[in-house]
Amino acid sequence: MWTHTSWQGRFVPASSRERLRSYASWCNAVEGNTTFYATPARETVRTWAEQTDPAFRFVVKLPKTITHERRLGDVEQELRAFLTAIEPLGPRIHALWVQLPKSFAPGDAGALAGFLRRLPRAYRSAVEVRHPAFFEDARAARLLERALAGPGAEWVPFDTVTLFESPPTSDAERDAWLKKPRVPRRATALTDRPIVRYLGRDATERTVEGWQEWVGTVAGWLREGRSPTVFVHTPDNADAPELARRFHDEVRARVPELEPLPEPAPIEPLSLF
Repeated sequence: MWTHTSWQGRFVPASSRERLRSYASWCNAVEGNTTFYATPARETVRTWAEQTDPAFRFVVKLPKTITHERRLGDVEQELRAFLTAIEPLGPRIHALWVQLPKSFAPGDAGALAGFLRRLPRAYRSAVEVRHPAFFEDARAARLLERALAGPGAEWVPFDTVTLFESPPTSDAERDAWLKKPRVPRRATALTDRPIVRYLGRDATERTVEGWQEWVGTVAGWLREGRSPTVFVHTPDNADAPELARRFHDEVRARVPELEPLPEPAPIEPLSLF
């Protein structure tokens, strides 16, 4: 996400070499979404580590060859190559993000359980499912929770409720309506490291209104001694870093002992020369 075009010259510099370093001064966690499309070179990952503090959190998505094409079966070689590539991140790897396709149904829970058991214990894992049955059928939800419980994996909710509350009003929102899952909001933590993905609207006030339930939930998790990670999105993501900091501030107003985010690094304006 730190390469987002609309952030250049605003949240991150135009130079690609230092974008992650600047992003890390705005937020202390990132979704490693690009790894879904291709396993990065180990040297590239090493530069990510060099630009971030050891406490910075990467939630790194497994490649689609593992989750969508092979559907978690016969993936030992691909998984080994991926884990070798991301190894330079060290303690920054907060979780391996297993995002599964909508077609991955309750009947596939056994395959998921087997895959999670084979993951090295050095890594935590977090699973995002999109099949409606996991959200609408209590038995299906229990199947998934049992699959996650053995290896201590987290269930990642992708909250799109605010997006679908009313018809889209922009091209970005219309695109999101076509691509994003429409499932009920789920706010139950299974581990001490819950992870939330929240998608609002392009209008800031709608986004802020929609996340109020999460402010209370996250504050409660912190009081329980959990360490949650929340990713704030909008359809165009133009203001996502600012919104993430605003969400953090709202949670901190309820839990004052929560550490503040770092002060954003200054960005030199874009120049024609």
